[in-house]
Amino acid sequence: MKGFAAAFSVLALYLAWHAPNDGEKVPADELPMSAALAQGASEVATAGASAPLASSTASAAVTPSASVAASEQATAAAAGGSAAGTGGPAGGAGSNADGAAPMGAAMTDLVKRGEYLARAGDCIACHTADKSRPFAGGLPMGTPFGTLYTPNITPDPDTGIGRWTDAEFLRAMQKGIGKGGQHLYPAFPYTEYTRVTERDLLAIRAYLNTLTPVRYTPPRNELAFPFNQRWLMFFWNVFNFREGRFVPDPKQSPQWNRGAYLVEGLAHCEECHTPRNFTQGLSSSDRFSGEVQAGWHAFNITPDKAGGIGNWSEQDIVDYLAKGAVPGRANAAGPMADVVENSTQYLTSDDLRSIAVYLRSVPPVAGGQTRPRDAFGHPADDVSRLRGTRVAGVDGAQLFVANCASCHNWTGQGVGASAPLAYPSLIHNSAVGAPDAGNLAMVILHGVNRRTKDADVMMPGFGDELNDDQVAAITNYVTQHFGDPKATVTAQEVAKLRRQQQ
Repeated sequence: MKGFAAAFSVLALYLAWHAPNDGEKVPADELPMSAALAQGASEVATAGASAPLASSTASAAVTPSASVAASEQATAAAAGGSAAGTGGPAGGAGSNADGAAPMGAAMTDLVKRGEYLARAGDCIACHTADKSRPFAGGLPMGTPFGTLYTPNITPDPDTGIGRWTDAEFLRAMQKGIGKGGQHLYPAFPYTEYTRVTERDLLAIRAYLNTLTPVRYTPPRNELAFPFNQRWLMFFWNVFNFREGRFVPDPKQSPQWNRGAYLVEGLAHCEECHTPRNFTQGLSSSDRFSGEVQAGWHAFNITPDKAGGIGNWSEQDIVDYLAKGAVPGRANAAGPMADVVENSTQYLTSDDLRSIAVYLRSVPPVAGGQTRPRDAFGHPADDVSRLRGTRVAGVDGAQLFVANCASCHNWTGQGVGASAPLAYPSLIHNSAVGAPDAGNLAMVILHGVNRRTKDADVMMPGFGDELNDDQVAAITNYVTQHFGDPKATVTAQEVAKLRRQQQ
């Protein structure tokens, strides 16, 4: 132990000396001139803060194409970038073959592309606590070390990012360093955003500049010592962060590379679907194999046929991301419903298919499962047993018939059959057939609220109507009849789930 402590002390002293004495390295795909021009664009915007920051977005529109076009051309092409307004790295925003398009049109295209990319990154989900103040931050995020509150990213000059230069914005997104040089906490997924090209990040910044400034200061973080010491993030980054832009794989198709660029970058899918190590960094050995976040299990999305989504078709994945539901397989709830509502439903079909192609190529992880989650279930007939009998105590069948059967039918097959707005069947349902009944209990507690272009889906939460024993009884009845009978939950576990910060 003494030897280990001495070695760690030497390492810490070396790193502490190395940080201030080593000049900041410029990644190969970022030319010094581009950083200088980007900074100048924001300085002009700050000077004209009373306007809707048109000068900033106009300057940003020409900066990327002028300075980093050569370095990003291969990445953009391999990633399958779409035309302007669809969010591809090779989008036409700010570019003009004839050089004759008016600056207003270039700015509009850039902002439109930035809005699409901000959707892909689901920025609004984390940076909105009050829907009347979009992007103004303040959302509490529970961590094992305390509660973090997301920052205001509207262009307000005092409480938001209105005074940030483009260079500072890029540094935060790609390096995890704030405006004042402080380390950002990795609840902000800069570990994924570091792979995003400078062009796309500047497009997002141009879009954010057009938002209505909101003067709002989020609460201070509630972290105990020593986790409130941001400088310690330097050591966390040494073990868990590798800065660098996405590099296309020449052995793969443009569609695969586009999917990889989105999944590993802006969409930051690993942040929820990959297990974490003891430092809360991502476990590289079990990528996409599932993890629990705020009481919700983000399921295994590797192509394993039993543990993951290997028995899903490519179209199933596209439909799930676009609509939040695939009959006979899954219905998005909890945080994933928010992702569909705020982000993936707005992606183009080409991008969604690229994501599906990439996910179907990652190494499969079974996770100990031998049967797919959506392969369980058979109709129930307990309503006949209950008729005319006196029920004593907490009875799962009685509670199900009283609270759930009006929508899901007392057989569990759902009401409405295959109609577009049918109530989902509990048979062949991945949440019900999961080996952990936690997600099902969370749905009963909190319900489902998912609004898409196709439908508004709402299931009321029963957390205020039913106690922990009753929620546990319904959960266990549903899993035993329609899902994995080995998946059970206790009243104590329901109480713990109920306390999870949402």
